[in-house]
Amino acid sequence: CDMKEIVLLSGKGGTGKTNLCGCFAQLSGDAVLADCDVDASNLPLLLKPEIRSQHDFYAGFEPRFDPVKCLRNGDCSVACPFHVLGVDASGMPQLRVTGCEGCAVCASVCKEDAVEMVPRLCGQWYESQTDCGIMFHARLLPGGENSGKLIAQLRRAAKQKALAVNAAKLICDGPPGIGCPAISTVSGADLAILVTEPTVSGLHDLKRVVGLVKQFGVPAQVVINKCDLNCEMADAIQSFCQSKQ
Repeated sequence: CDMKEIVLLSGKGGTGKTNLCGCFAQLSGDAVLADCDVDASNLPLLLKPEIRSQHDFYAGFEPRFDPVKCLRNGDCSVACPFHVLGVDASGMPQLRVTGCEGCAVCASVCKEDAVEMVPRLCGQWYESQTDCGIMFHARLLPGGENSGKLIAQLRRAAKQKALAVNAAKLICDGPPGIGCPAISTVSGADLAILVTEPTVSGLHDLKRVVGLVKQFGVPAQVVINKCDLNCEMADAIQSFCQSKQ
């Protein structure tokens, strides 16, 4: 297949990566888009997508309590290592979802099997239509976990759509940094465009993300945003890039 996946990354936030991705989207004409910065999705703010389909995203587990079987003796609340289980007026366990780690201690101490560990709803992902083409994006719920898994799901759906509509490119707006979300975004891509700025922190974090894409064998190009802000640092970044060729 001739479809190419281009990922935009930055070693730090605020470099203008999403703005550049929006420009690429405007110029591409035949690309499918994916906002893989699911923890702080900003590309929809630029492209104003019209949602065509919505899908729930589940990750991890949380307890569900059976009011018929529950003895209301408080054993699960006492045993909870994260102190996120309370009780209501009737003694029925009440869960503070954002603090639950899904460890299942509550289920293990329940003598009546009144606790069932069920998949946790952590967010939604969407297929939308924009003036620049089809876009995939997502939203994690407060306290939602496993953004790397959600990004993998988003990329998988976007690739399938890109192949189905014979798109020449899949353009992904990735998250900043070099953590799990960035790893999930860049692995298997055809090209990484690394967006930096001419500052000391910009060069420092560019070096880190260069190391990331090199480890995954993804070729990279660098864009120095606001390059005339500090000509000395811009020259330093160019020298670093030339040393890596």
